[in-house]
Amino acid sequence: MRDKSAPHSSTRTSGPLAGTRVVEFAGIGPGPFACMMLVDMGAEVVTLDRVGAKRNLKSVTGRGRKVVELDLKDNASIAQALDLLSNADALVEGFRPGVMERLGLGPEVVHARNPRLVYCRVTGWGQQGPLARAAGHDINYISITGALAAIGTREKPVPPLNLVGDFGGGALYLVVGVLAALLEAKKSGKGQVVDAAMCDGAASLMSMFFDMTASGRWTDQRETNFLDGGAHFYGVYECSCGQFISIGSIEPQFYALLRQHAGLSEACFDAQMDRDAWPALKDRLVGIFKTKSRDEWRKIMEGTDICFAPVLTMKEAPHHPHMAAREVFVTRHGVTQPAPAPRFSRTPSAIRDAARTDIADVISEWSAAN
Repeated sequence: MRDKSAPHSSTRTSGPLAGTRVVEFAGIGPGPFACMMLVDMGAEVVTLDRVGAKRNLKSVTGRGRKVVELDLKDNASIAQALDLLSNADALVEGFRPGVMERLGLGPEVVHARNPRLVYCRVTGWGQQGPLARAAGHDINYISITGALAAIGTREKPVPPLNLVGDFGGGALYLVVGVLAALLEAKKSGKGQVVDAAMCDGAASLMSMFFDMTASGRWTDQRETNFLDGGAHFYGVYECSCGQFISIGSIEPQFYALLRQHAGLSEACFDAQMDRDAWPALKDRLVGIFKTKSRDEWRKIMEGTDICFAPVLTMKEAPHHPHMAAREVFVTRHGVTQPAPAPRFSRTPSAIRDAARTDIADVISEWSAAN
């Protein structure tokens, strides 16, 4: 794991989005995460935060921004925000529908000043619909998509952290929307509104499972399918040490290797795809994997085509040989954090420091660049 604690200039730009200017209205969840990715890829992001807001400039998801404090209830501050947006490529906001319009910063007003700007809105429920103005969190947004009902034990659904709604269905779809709209704006000279709703994105992430349901290969009952813990060859098992390993031996050739390395020679294991046999075979594997420690199973299976990996904690993950060799994690300001992803061969991403600044300075800088 690299130690990248040395400071970087706040003006340093590296990455495929170098030269792209984004204005972020401070928020939580998917907006900051999406802007972190844009910053890592070289975009210059200015975050407009409320006056007196306590902001950790060493935050992982807040890294790389220029942070400006602004009173958005003040007309002069709104005028400054519009001046800044006049020279921006994109805007990212995560307020409830109607808030930006009440501030005088809605799409019509902003596009009148900057017709080519990509106006990105990320919310849980979206800009329209019966729930659009209701409060909610990730767990609620994924509940109405079918995603949460499909994840968990047979007894009840289990929240998959807030990865599916906030970050998978929200932030990543927001980034895709930003990049697609920026590409189109370069051709047309016109911006547009990107409505990135977490319920939309989470539903989109479920596409394969709707496909499998339609073809009769997926059921609504948890732990009865081959990807939800129902199959003995795809799941998590406890070892003698109390730690866990993961097995994903779906393909026949990988399943054959699992049988070979785990000593599964009994004829009952021939019924790999027999759903009725899965519970009994899973029970057999529970007992077998408890005969050795996680490290012992790693020596037997890791690096083979079994599709095996130890289940590591966040503290352990940076020290795994593969993660360390690829420098997937870095340390900055004493904080271990994921490095930028994805990777670019010619225009590599870089982590930059956040810094407080004055909006007048940014307006002057961006105006001069044009």
